[in-house]
Amino acid sequence: MMTANASAEAANYTQKKIEQATDWVASTASSVKDGIDALSTPRWLKALFDSSTSDGQQGSRSEHDEGSSHDTRNKGIPKQSSNNENGDGGGGGEEAALAGVAAAAATASLSDEDAEERVAATNAQMMLLTRKMIEIRNILQEISTSGGGQSLTRVQLPSIVVVGSQSSGKSSVLEAIVGHEFLPKGNNMVTRRPIELTLVNSPDAAAEYGEFPALKLGKITDFSQIQKTLTDLNLAIPDCEAVSDDPIRLNIYSPHVPDLTLIDLPGYIQIAAADQPESLKSKITSLCDKYIAAPNIILAISAADVDLANSTALRAAKRIDPRGERTIGVITKLDLVDPSRAIDLLQNRSYPLQMGYVGVVSKVPTSLTTRASSGLLSRFSGSGDSSDIGSVIAKNEELYFGRHPAFTRALGDADDRTGQQQVTLGVINLRNKLMRILERTMAKNLQPTCDAIHQELEETAYQFKVEYNDRPITAESYLAQSLDSFKLSFKEFAGKFGRDQVRAMLKSELDQRVLDLLAQRYWNRLDEESTSPLSPLDDIAIKAILRPVSELPIAPSDDVYWHRQLDACVSNLTKSGVGRTSTTLVSNALSGEMEHLVNSGAFKTHPYVKTIVQDATMEILSSRFYSTADQVENCIKPYKYEVEVEDREWSKSREHAFALLKEELRQCEAAYYKLQRSVGGGKKLSQVEKFVEKNRKGVVKIEDANEVYGFSQALIEKGREGLFLTKRADIIRLRMQALKSKQCKSKDNKYYCPEVFLDVVADKLTQTAVLFLNVELLSDFYYHLPRELDARLGHGLGPQQMENFAKENAKVRRHLELQERKQKLELAAEKIESVIAMQKTTRLQSV
Repeated sequence: MMTANASAEAANYTQKKIEQATDWVASTASSVKDGIDALSTPRWLKALFDSSTSDGQQGSRSEHDEGSSHDTRNKGIPKQSSNNENGDGGGGGEEAALAGVAAAAATASLSDEDAEERVAATNAQMMLLTRKMIEIRNILQEISTSGGGQSLTRVQLPSIVVVGSQSSGKSSVLEAIVGHEFLPKGNNMVTRRPIELTLVNSPDAAAEYGEFPALKLGKITDFSQIQKTLTDLNLAIPDCEAVSDDPIRLNIYSPHVPDLTLIDLPGYIQIAAADQPESLKSKITSLCDKYIAAPNIILAISAADVDLANSTALRAAKRIDPRGERTIGVITKLDLVDPSRAIDLLQNRSYPLQMGYVGVVSKVPTSLTTRASSGLLSRFSGSGDSSDIGSVIAKNEELYFGRHPAFTRALGDADDRTGQQQVTLGVINLRNKLMRILERTMAKNLQPTCDAIHQELEETAYQFKVEYNDRPITAESYLAQSLDSFKLSFKEFAGKFGRDQVRAMLKSELDQRVLDLLAQRYWNRLDEESTSPLSPLDDIAIKAILRPVSELPIAPSDDVYWHRQLDACVSNLTKSGVGRTSTTLVSNALSGEMEHLVNSGAFKTHPYVKTIVQDATMEILSSRFYSTADQVENCIKPYKYEVEVEDREWSKSREHAFALLKEELRQCEAAYYKLQRSVGGGKKLSQVEKFVEKNRKGVVKIEDANEVYGFSQALIEKGREGLFLTKRADIIRLRMQALKSKQCKSKDNKYYCPEVFLDVVADKLTQTAVLFLNVELLSDFYYHLPRELDARLGHGLGPQQMENFAKENAKVRRHLELQERKQKLELAAEKIESVIAMQKTTRLQSV
């Protein structure tokens, strides 16, 4: 009894579900038919739907009336038995048929939804894998370009390399994939360097933009500017070279591009032009062969209006990839040939490739381009961006292929009877194909790439351990260490260069001025500097103007001449701009010492920092220069009118003046000895000196020097110099004797001892100037320079400037690059291991 009741309940439940399915199928069919009638659909589609509907209705009525089988029209749908437990045999065939249709429709709907979900999941996984591998590829590329001269020869991730002859449509295909015109164009050969193009799908990007990583130009949203930059970089290669293997790296971020890595190469040529080197063809071939080697994928571009037998791209691909395992053929300009001819080219029969061919019409139609201002491009793109030529090209391809039934038939399933194969058409399909192939190729290279990265990492880690004992370093720490070292050197210099050193330096400068004044007012005789003979009247006049210093010890104490000479010397010394001179002297000394510290310290290999230190030094010194000079001048004004001398000061200056004259005598004797050697000995020089003396007195003429005496003009000049040094030495000896005499022991005899009194004045000027130089200039400079360097170097440099600074030192650059190489390899290893783990998890879930 329980069994019968359960069976009845099950039958009622089944019947109820069948009725619900019947209602759902009927309503769905009616809605679809109404929708089709309302739309402007082709007649063949309406007729097909109407005939199917009428056949179904007629079949249902026939089956209901005649109770016939469904085997003829509804194969695979089982016939429901009329002997059910409720005894309801009427309508059972119709209900069974409707139940079968409902079940099949529901199953098909669920299958379609599952298939779509699976495709969407697969595409998402594929894009994720490709994006991860592109990230790893960019990391490895950074290591190769800035890894201390060590390239990653073992690690090679696949890229899609685009090759083709000039005018084959290579640039149009790439621009159709990107959706913008950005490649260089021109009549002559404008692509002279490989362009390594990385497309990054960025759904959340506010705008499409490109970046040149090596140029540090930032984000460029204007693609015409990208085109100009590429053109300039390519045309920078001189015509005599024509091509270069130095790549241009460009990253494009957009929500409309797939994640791809493409490499555009110079187009093949058949013969070099007159202004091109004869080796250009072979250079292009060698460059392309380098890039289309394994594991890269070859995208061989060929024009449809050129016989494939003459395709340079396919010929090169066949040579490097003889089995066609890594080559995709792209046939461009399909609109230039008959559709049947185009389909025949895409059949993959004449020149078979395992990845097949794709046909495209990638040229932007002129009619659409000229009407861009009307908004037609925006309607085609669907994004409102009239610069998105990808959508325009896709729409144009859709219209062109739809106009020709031959393409519609070729897009269907393969026909084994005719031997026709299914073809792939359109830029969109090409993009999808490239994504799938790149993902598949990258997935196949995952484990080998991971192993190669780990091997490189082990070697780099061992090298870092051996060379630097795993000691980390940063640009910031190196800058701080270098700055501290410079500050320490600066502090040591500040302790050594103080008041005493400034006094000695300034006193030495004033001593030289004192000697110059003594020579001008006491030691020199005008007749000694005359180059022509003097008449007796001239000699008398000169003696009245300038009396010899030999008369000074015996001159009367009230002799006005010698009083005026000493007063003039004091006035010249005190009014010679001591303030400006002393300030300039100290400023130059500080600047020179800072330059020495930079060139000999931690900053010696850093020209940029050297400039910063020099600028900071000059800025601080310049800000204090005029005020310090004015202070010194104001404080030495009293000495311009009166100088009081103490006995202690006189005694000290007397000793210093004697030492000063002694040094001057030594220099005169040394110069005279050097002059003797230059003319061939002292005897020769004495002869020339006698001739010069006779010429001065008018005894001999200068014209007789060469003819009579055999003396050249250069020898005569040396004779004059020797005579001057001889007389100067005699005067200095005379004055040294005067300083040692009793006459110069008393300060009251200052007019007889001008050397001593002028030294007293110079010493007083020095002491006064040093006081203000120490306070106004030295102390201020020692306080502000370290703080100014902290502001300009410690806080004023950005991360990139710090890195550039550190890498100016070859040893530090090597340390940083090896450390950076190790860190990037660790990052790459971590990323690729996560990709492998993700792949394993996906496979387990699918199982």
